Amino acid sequence: MRSSTTGWLLLAPTIAVLVLTGVLPFLYVLAISFFDWNLFAVNPEPRWAAANNFRRLVHDAEFLKSIWLTLLFTLWVVASQVILGFALARLMMRDFPFKKVFRAVHTLPLMIAPIAVGATWRLMTVPGLGPIPYYLKDWFGIDYRLSMFPDQAFASVVVMDIWHWTPFVTLTILAGLSNLPQEPVEQARIDGAQEWQIFRDIVLPAMKPVLLTTIFIRIMDALRVVDEVWMLTQGGPGAETRFIGLHIWKIVFPKTDYGYGSAMSLLTLYMTIVICWLLYAAMTARKDRAS
Repeated sequence: MRSSTTGWLLLAPTIAVLVLTGVLPFLYVLAISFFDWNLFAVNPEPRWAAANNFRRLVHDAEFLKSIWLTLLFTLWVVASQVILGFALARLMMRDFPFKKVFRAVHTLPLMIAPIAVGATWRLMTVPGLGPIPYYLKDWFGIDYRLSMFPDQAFASVVVMDIWHWTPFVTLTILAGLSNLPQEPVEQARIDGAQEWQIFRDIVLPAMKPVLLTTIFIRIMDALRVVDEVWMLTQGGPGAETRFIGLHIWKIVFPKTDYGYGSAMSLLTLYMTIVICWLLYAAMTARKDRAS
């Protein structure tokens, strides 16, 4: 009994922090989502709106477009980062010249704040100033202007996020690969298995927990990206890179529509949970079929 009490006492500070920073803000946003609260309205006081804010979401073309753009962005960046991160992690498992230097340089983007990443890429993409428009024009004849071409703006945001967060994926996968038991791999090589067979039947199944955790983290981060995109494109041109986080920011702060912005935030949270749950269910179901 005493040990149980001691355990709860030790957990109490952590639980208190989680309640203060997670549970209470969530309940507050949940409560606001059922009110019509706009400081610029004729009556700025909160008024009970029931589920009206959630009904507005279904007919809000801008919000629905931001969802589509966010899902497309998430698919591109997470898939690219996992593939590149796995390839780089496998490379770092081998010995090659200047391996430590390469590993240090590869990890540097993680040390840069997202807002600084966006500002740096903004400078690199300014026509007449940055190197990216210059070399694309000089080498490939591409007229690179983020403010004019939506496809270029979206691709630039994707490449920026891949550059920034692939090192994180590489390091997590590298940690998983370093802890894999080598006996099954060596035994498979003795039995004449090819490298791709070893990767498919031994390495990949053993790495599923690490991959699943990494993918979950990156999906959650990609779905709420704001500062990098704001610094690079400010959601433009038009609204072609206005992802959910940026759209909520524009509703909550410039327009001060707190009730509607809270409803958007809750829907985004629900969407994130559903996507992660579906991914987890698909991977565990595949594992059960394989066993």
